[in-house]
Amino acid sequence: MTTIKTSSLTPPQKEEIFKLWNSVSPAHISHDTVESLDKYLGTLDNVVYTLTLNDSNRIVGWFADFDRENGRWFAMLLDKSIHGKGVGSQLLTQLKTRFNQVSGWVIDHNDDFRLDGKSYISPVNFYLKNGFELTSDTRLEVGQLSCVKMSWKKSQ
Repeated sequence: MTTIKTSSLTPPQKEEIFKLWNSVSPAHISHDTVESLDKYLGTLDNVVYTLTLNDSNRIVGWFADFDRENGRWFAMLLDKSIHGKGVGSQLLTQLKTRFNQVSGWVIDHNDDFRLDGKSYISPVNFYLKNGFELTSDTRLEVGQLSCVKMSWKKSQ
């Protein structure tokens, strides 16, 4: 596997990320079109994308870190083929070397389903194992989306 860092995505990369997003995310936050995904990506300020490519040069991991609410935030999607292989932890470790504090919204329940009808399993435990803290009193509730803020801060 290889990784690519970029501040902009090509149309073919957006198409692959669109497919990845819709295969791993809960159905209610899927995108109907690549243009819908592109609209979301357009809301990210000062974004850096890290793309993880498999041996066939297909995107199997998408990581974005960006400015929001006077801080650095991130979002991550990983294909099930690379779960448990340390890729996500490596991406978070790289982020932690660049910033003193980072945050992300994480679905903290297992009540959602993906487009393929399978259960969406919350990644909260993954983030806890990677040194993040759950801020249970800071939530994002938009329509069917229910998330909790996960944050990491460099030790003094």
